[in-house]
Amino acid sequence: MTWISKLATAVGLVLLAHSCYSAQEFSSFQVLRASATSQPTLSTLPVDITIETIAALLITTLGLVLGTQQLKPIQWRVWAGKVEREGRDGPQSSSDEPGNNFIGNPFRFLESRPGFVDIRRQRKNFGDWARVGGESK
Repeated sequence: MTWISKLATAVGLVLLAHSCYSAQEFSSFQVLRASATSQPTLSTLPVDITIETIAALLITTLGLVLGTQQLKPIQWRVWAGKVEREGRDGPQSSSDEPGNNFIGNPFRFLESRPGFVDIRRQRKNFGDWARVGGESK
């Protein structure tokens, strides 16, 4: 989390705690007033406490959202392409740690199987064949 997100989360939590305390104090004051006058009072929470609570929740949510990590790709081909571009060394930043069993290219096992068709090599061979005019060797 960056310092901005930590600050926003802290400020939001302090505001939320204050609004909860204010609501509790207002509630206890209403009970005290009802017992003194022996008339039931049905009053709603003041608008300033309600606004403070909503603002505190929004600020806290903003701080938490700003502090989250970057989302990982959902599609396998996007993730595999990213991993393949990064090579055996893996991601360079510490936030993208893949774990202990990181092997680099996720398709390496499939490409090393005996009898597996190497599409890239076939595409290169076809490109070479098409450049020379499509003549058989």
